[in-house]
Amino acid sequence: MSPMFAFASLFIFLTAAPQATSSSNCTGTISSLSDVSTAVQCTTVNINAFTVPAGQTFNLDLLHGTTVNVLGEIQFGLVDWAGPLFRLKGTNIKFNGNGKTWDGGGPFYWDGQGTNNGVTKPHPMMKITISGTLSDVYVVNSPAQAISVTSLGSLNIAGVTVNNSQGNFPNARSHGLPAGHNTDGFDLNGDNLVVRQSTVINQDDCIAICRGSHIVLEDNYCDGGHGISIGGIVSNVVVDDVLIQRNTVVNSMQAFRIKTQKAATNSTVSNVVFSNNTGTDCTDYGFLITQSYPTTIGTPGKGVIISDISFHPGTTTLTSVSDGHTVAVNCGEGSCTGTWDWSGLKTSGGKVGLMNNVADITGYP
Repeated sequence: MSPMFAFASLFIFLTAAPQATSSSNCTGTISSLSDVSTAVQCTTVNINAFTVPAGQTFNLDLLHGTTVNVLGEIQFGLVDWAGPLFRLKGTNIKFNGNGKTWDGGGPFYWDGQGTNNGVTKPHPMMKITISGTLSDVYVVNSPAQAISVTSLGSLNIAGVTVNNSQGNFPNARSHGLPAGHNTDGFDLNGDNLVVRQSTVINQDDCIAICRGSHIVLEDNYCDGGHGISIGGIVSNVVVDDVLIQRNTVVNSMQAFRIKTQKAATNSTVSNVVFSNNTGTDCTDYGFLITQSYPTTIGTPGKGVIISDISFHPGTTTLTSVSDGHTVAVNCGEGSCTGTWDWSGLKTSGGKVGLMNNVADITGYP
């Protein structure tokens, strides 16, 4: 073979077989944890039905702009451990739950003590740290807190169900108490966050706003538990510009409450609007503000400033049981400030509770 022919052959080989280049414009499929590392290199991720091994976290750290489609039911192996069971992180994410069940195996863990004592329970069941959308997720039997949310930008959550109804009943370890405890539906942190058209059946807060601004809760349904809450507020926290509208709360300890830790300092809760909500059969309070948390009505702290809490313009109707309270306010001296328009608050069924160091409330009763 002549040198010229050999060179020509080498040139043809090199040009005919260029080096492959990688691209995120692909579809990854997850049917076990071993598929995750490859799948998250794509901007479309499909999740098939599978069981996550006990004691391991199903972790999705996604590329910007990824779409996730859940195509089958997800279960988790059962073992006492701290969790979380599922972690989702990324920006501009579109997460389509498609109504498929995520089963946390709650009855294996429930002992009536939640995360306070007793069996070590993985919590939260889902740790969501994203911007974008999260829709049509169906969670059943979370061991303790169900969904913890931190927004990394604008985040719209819609059509999510947390069904811990089995936890309403005692079991062999709960000593006659409901077996489920600390089963919060949503714990929210961050700005520009919307939760709408979602359902929570549980034994603790339906939705709790922990910190953040520009937050909307609308058209949600809460059954059992402790209703919709702001707090418990800890130190160095700001909650501002919150709209709570067209929500329905039934059979709960209270429909709505603002709770701040007694020892908290340097925090504020401001510009909260309640409009066109309904709360029925509240066992303790229709609406409660307390600054003695975790005690419901105790000596209040005064390190959190609460201002501009309004029930206006739409009418919010709250009904308590006969031995419950329609409203109660337990503020520290000078910590609940301004003029609050409660002209849209209508209550019935119980009696007015303690009104301690209240702000200037107009329009109620």
